[in-house]
Amino acid sequence: MPLQAGAPMEAAMLSGLISWIIVGLVAGWLAGKVMKGSGYGVLMDIVLGMVGGLVGGWLFGLLGISAGGGLVGGILVAFVGAVILVWIARKLKRA
Repeated sequence: MPLQAGAPMEAAMLSGLISWIIVGLVAGWLAGKVMKGSGYGVLMDIVLGMVGGLVGGWLFGLLGISAGGGLVGGILVAFVGAVILVWIARKLKRA
């Protein structure tokens, strides 16, 4: 039986997107606080946190480290990735 798009699938996708935005927001905000200095604003913090989740996930996978599942593990991985991205952005900004 083919998979059909419907309300449950759309609700799950929306829930996943909202979760990803929340994780990105928290991770980006934490990275901004830890790295100190002038921030990039709320929207950029969210973007840095979300992209940081990808960078952190890639890095953790490369090193064979598992942060565990769930919201806290996702925030930890995104936070590490966001800190790395903020550090790189600041180095490029100075250059």
